[in-house]
Amino acid sequence: MWIRTSTAAVLVLTASVALAASADYQIVKVASVASATIDTLKPKTIFFTDHRTDDKSDKGAFIRFDDWSKTRPIEFKFLNLFPTFKEGMVHKIIDGSKKEVKDELQMYVTEARFMLSRPAESVDLKQFASLPFIQSIDPSIKHVAIKPEDVSTLKDEKGTNNKNPDRNWCEGPNVTACIRSSYKLEGKLPIGVALANKLRDSEKKLTDTIEFESEMRLLKAADVDEASLKQLTGVNTPVAGMLEQNMFYVNQVMRFGKLIAVFQPNPADAKSTVTTVVIALAVGSSTLEQKKKYENVPVLRNLVPSQVLLGNSSFNTGESISAGLPNYVRNRIKAIAGILDRG
Repeated sequence: MWIRTSTAAVLVLTASVALAASADYQIVKVASVASATIDTLKPKTIFFTDHRTDDKSDKGAFIRFDDWSKTRPIEFKFLNLFPTFKEGMVHKIIDGSKKEVKDELQMYVTEARFMLSRPAESVDLKQFASLPFIQSIDPSIKHVAIKPEDVSTLKDEKGTNNKNPDRNWCEGPNVTACIRSSYKLEGKLPIGVALANKLRDSEKKLTDTIEFESEMRLLKAADVDEASLKQLTGVNTPVAGMLEQNMFYVNQVMRFGKLIAVFQPNPADAKSTVTTVVIALAVGSSTLEQKKKYENVPVLRNLVPSQVLLGNSSFNTGESISAGLPNYVRNRIKAIAGILDRG
């Protein structure tokens, strides 16, 4: 009991320090992180884009999976769940008949860049490719380590499509941690979920808890296509290392997620490190296209899925997932930058 209490206290303290450190960082929106001039990147500043042209609407926020693969091939190469992943087929009741249709996805992709105040070769990436690192980013999300054999069996049609044909999830020489995570929606969102379920009839009901499983990997330059990775980051210095988090199971709304953090020497100052973080989240098109169903019910007009996901609803609250994807991702990147820079 003493050990569990002490561990909890350490995690709370670590999370508090991470939040304090993240408050020191300023987000600066840019059109493209890869094209932004590194010379203008100042300490405690994060270049950021989520491709939206208007923060109050969903214009530019999502890109269809097929379009993503064609128009951003380098990004697709490194952020797709696995190299051969594609939209799967699912069965739905349409006009009273069961039909097989494509499970279409839309991607929310963000790019960020910040500097670490020490040389790239001195950054010990092993300590960050771990459960404690994940736990320190957002105290609202609870994480526990699991073994490869504990990975949820992906039995439903949508889940089965996430099975990696090249290896089992959480297995392989570069895997450093296997994690199960849980987040209970905050503020008004649990009420919104209850209201939304009244519209779903016989459909699978939503829950007020988001559960997901992921793996952490630590990759060296020799493990990746370094030339293509330099194209993605827009930094033409050797890749010192890359952290990768593959979120291969999510219980609702999203299909998968992926985060990569690439570390390279600063071409303008070898005593500092340029860190590029790219996050891709796959959302079901059927979720985003439920606008009319919600708009026609007065009490749910502020619960349109795209608005909630982008943090533009009165149901959004807090600084974690309940705040909407843009705020959540910004806060997560700020926390990551603070933790990494402290070392």
